[in-house]
Amino acid sequence: MSQQDSLSFFLSSHLPPVTHSASPPISCEPHDSLLLLLETDSKTLRSVNGSRRNSGSSLVSSSSASSNLSHLEEDSWILWGRIVNEWEDVRKKKEKQLKELVRKGIPHHFRAIVWQLLCSAQNLAIKEQYSELLKMTSPCEKLIRRDIARTYPEHEFFKEDSLGQEVLFNVMKAYSLVDREVGYCQGSAFIVGLLLMQMPEEEAFCVFVKLMQDYRLRELFKPSMAELGLCMYQFECMIQEQLPELHVHFQTQSFHTSMYASSWFLTIFLTSFPLPVATRIFDIFMCEGLEIVFRVGMAILQMNQAELMQLDMEGMLQHFQKVIPHQLDSGPDKVIQAAYQVKYNAKKMKKLEKEYTTIKTKEMEEQVEIKGQVTRAQEAEENYLVKRELATVKQHNEETSALLEQAQNNIRQLQQQQPFGNPRYSEEFILQLERELVQARLQEAESQCALKEMQDKILDMEKRSSSLPDENNVVRLREELIGVKLREAEALTGLKELRQQVRDLEEHWQRHLARTAGRWKDSPRKNAASELQDELMSVRLREAEAQAELREIRQRMLELETQNQIHNNQLRRAELEARNLQERLQVLTNQNKMLHAELQETKRKQAEIDCKNKEEVMAVRLREADNIAAMAELQQQISELEIQKEEGKVQGHLNNTDSSQYIRDLKDQIADLKHEVIGHNDVSSFDALMEQPVLKFF
Repeated sequence: MSQQDSLSFFLSSHLPPVTHSASPPISCEPHDSLLLLLETDSKTLRSVNGSRRNSGSSLVSSSSASSNLSHLEEDSWILWGRIVNEWEDVRKKKEKQLKELVRKGIPHHFRAIVWQLLCSAQNLAIKEQYSELLKMTSPCEKLIRRDIARTYPEHEFFKEDSLGQEVLFNVMKAYSLVDREVGYCQGSAFIVGLLLMQMPEEEAFCVFVKLMQDYRLRELFKPSMAELGLCMYQFECMIQEQLPELHVHFQTQSFHTSMYASSWFLTIFLTSFPLPVATRIFDIFMCEGLEIVFRVGMAILQMNQAELMQLDMEGMLQHFQKVIPHQLDSGPDKVIQAAYQVKYNAKKMKKLEKEYTTIKTKEMEEQVEIKGQVTRAQEAEENYLVKRELATVKQHNEETSALLEQAQNNIRQLQQQQPFGNPRYSEEFILQLERELVQARLQEAESQCALKEMQDKILDMEKRSSSLPDENNVVRLREELIGVKLREAEALTGLKELRQQVRDLEEHWQRHLARTAGRWKDSPRKNAASELQDELMSVRLREAEAQAELREIRQRMLELETQNQIHNNQLRRAELEARNLQERLQVLTNQNKMLHAELQETKRKQAEIDCKNKEEVMAVRLREADNIAAMAELQQQISELEIQKEEGKVQGHLNNTDSSQYIRDLKDQIADLKHEVIGHNDVSSFDALMEQPVLKFF
């Protein structure tokens, strides 16, 4: 079922039949009928307002008003149903009328679908990932659980352990996983809670994602909160321009804008106003963005300016927290009407945004410059401490060397002057001196190690110091900065003196005018003299003003020259750093070439070793083959001798001659041959043992 079909089914099942005479005829085109409904809606609102004003006159007028209200509700349902069905055409062709309708309020039953249409959240791809996100673990879960009880604690939907708290936790957890940079911020829970009062959790999640992306809320909720600072700056400039007396009072009481307005921007008034009023304002926010927050904030200040001017800082805080919310109990129409009387210039807001960015950039540069000066001072102090420690170590080393030399001299003298009468005493004394000598050498070794560590530290500090600007440049920059500040102070003093002179001349001129006011009846000569005096005073005033402008121009020129010097110094430091990086790159390139050459040499040596190992293996195998051949030869000889032995036995039996001696000779030869075979077997096993490590090497 498509979106339009489902919406038509919803309207047919929930909307009452319409028989009002002002409804458009069936034969009208859709756009014409929609326009007629818009006109009917505005006319009905005017008639209802008129009937409300005259409600005290009679009972008939009150019943007429209730009838008009019922017809108005029916027309509103029909009108918003048609708007939702033909949303794309209405958004493109009748945007102005749509804004007017949203400002009057979206009906409760249409609010969920209209909010999704206003922020284009009805077909987001991320909606399919929602169930998977709930299965994951977020690092912000503890924070979300802690703050859930503080979100709409009086609302029935968000009572403790209720379904509302659970779905609120799910949506906040899912977004903290989607946008890990923002994670979770407490103010966002109130916005999500309002969305959950109107729609299911998956749709609320999609709408919240679009709000964060397209309505500047993501920048507001980032950990740095840079966008909130920008909004505070823009809002304060609006107060200074449109409510200057209230702005001066705030400054006098040190009542900063963030003390009362930060929650307005972070929660879109959800924590400051009654929920019905905040919901109406949220309707407009969905259509027009953060502009409505600026407008409503200024309207609140205009409506309460007289009371705020009489209060101190604590009283103003109490007024914002307790009095202002009850002023809106009657409804949001009054404050919304006042909000659209506020002057809001989008181009001026863009200009203020650029000014704020420039101010923040300048502050960041100053912080970087100050941080660099602090770092250089710390490194200078570290250098001084290292040098002191090195001097102490050197002195200790010299003392230890002197003690060692003295001990060695004592040993030599004692060895030369050893008394022969008491050899045992002299040996003990010499052993003690030798122990002292060992201790002295240990101390000397420790001193050498400490000295080497100090030298390494000095080398490291010198390398770090070489990468920093020269101390002379730092001193010169400080002197220039002091000179610039002195010139600036002189210029400001001169400017104050000129302004004082201008004020004195103006006072003198006013007194002169007061004295000469009644002299118009004097003689023409006196009148001419007074005119000349007037002209002289005017010339003096213009001269003083010109001098003041000249001083201001010179002051501006000094500021520009100072900025130019700072930029030149930064440029020189950047060039020096670039040269150092190039030198470092060259050194690393040379090291890389050397390492490559060493790698090639290592590969060549490895190849030579491989060749030698192969040759040795071949030689071992050749020797083994020779041994096998020799063993076969010997076995053959043994076989021949055994045959001869058998033949001798047979011949001995046949001849019965001196055969026993012949047999013994044969047995001796066989025993010798067996010993030789055993010797060859030992050689073969030794060669095999020698071959095993070589094979393992390969």
